[in-house]
Amino acid sequence: LNIIFLEMSSFTIPSFGTLNFVDLKQSQIGTFYKESSVFESLMCRVLILNSTYQPLKLVSWQKGLLLWFQGKVDVLEYHGQLARSASDAFQLPSVMRLHRFVSYHKTTRLKFSRQNIYLRDNFTCQYCGNQFASSDLTLDHVIPASKLGQKNWTNMVTACRPCNHKKGNKTPLAAGMPLINEPKIPNWLPAVEPHLSLGEEIPDNWLPYLGTG
Repeated sequence: LNIIFLEMSSFTIPSFGTLNFVDLKQSQIGTFYKESSVFESLMCRVLILNSTYQPLKLVSWQKGLLLWFQGKVDVLEYHGQLARSASDAFQLPSVMRLHRFVSYHKTTRLKFSRQNIYLRDNFTCQYCGNQFASSDLTLDHVIPASKLGQKNWTNMVTACRPCNHKKGNKTPLAAGMPLINEPKIPNWLPAVEPHLSLGEEIPDNWLPYLGTG
């Protein structure tokens, strides 16, 4: 197996030396890369869970490895990439659970907004099930506004433009377009350190821990 070092990312940990980011998906390619969209994406960030398995925040893969080296976390899921030093290789963690419970101040309510609806629905049309860039998405009233449908978490969903147009001024039942997920008020959205960019795909192995798997 040929492993490619991505030169743009490295950091130093005492006793381990300098760690370099390695993308296993780039195996069999004899080219060195100075930049990596994978390294910058969610596919190399770590979802941190409280000891109660409740999502707390997102951190970089470097911070995730530091927490692991310090014995503060258990690794529950892994990415398909490695961090490699001169003598060791470490598979990058994807989901980690803290050993000790961390208390935190919850916000009274998540802001109801277009961006947060897209985040809740993972940028996925709730009628056809396809994922789109934010520019190709719209918000749809499940119960149309003309039928007294409200603009809130439980009556607004992400929809692609063709599905929104097809559904028109009908309920999903009348249009023959059932929702793939029931719209709910989210308890947590992954818009924390570092911030998500619109359209970023959430790793599949995060979904069970976010309550969407």
